[in-house]
Amino acid sequence: MKHRILVRYANKREKNPALTIHIYRCISAALDAEKVPIPCEINVLVTDDQGIQAINKATRGVDSATDVLSFPMFNFEPGKLPDDLEDLVDPQTGLLPLGDMAISLERAKDQAKRFGNTLKREVGYLTIHSVLHLLGYDHLDEGEMKRQMRIREELIAAEIGITRA
Repeated sequence: MKHRILVRYANKREKNPALTIHIYRCISAALDAEKVPIPCEINVLVTDDQGIQAINKATRGVDSATDVLSFPMFNFEPGKLPDDLEDLVDPQTGLLPLGDMAISLERAKDQAKRFGNTLKREVGYLTIHSVLHLLGYDHLDEGEMKRQMRIREELIAAEIGITRA
């Protein structure tokens, strides 16, 4: 399926074609795993801690950096797409606009080092995590919702070979 995935780098010097391809691959794998039946549009901003902190403060009122932020266009139920999904397609593009995500490359590098993972694994995991948020998954509680999301993240990551170190 031909999704439109726009990956932008806040710092042009950080632009990494291999990482961009990896982000595309992770988004596509997550959409396939969740059985999204129509082409989607997702915008990705790769930034640093300062950039994601500014976004976090402006959008959520939280003045701190984080690893990834997700901005879903719709409120889906986790693991269940609505029957009228086709009605949500943008008539001009023919795509389902799922939303936006921002990834702190600086934070991903730090977490990869701390967790003993590769940068590829960390960015992949954050990307999959964000796509699941765009599809309605959440982890506001420490119980069933978080467990459900973690299981999906690990299964999707394993399907494309980005397992933990």
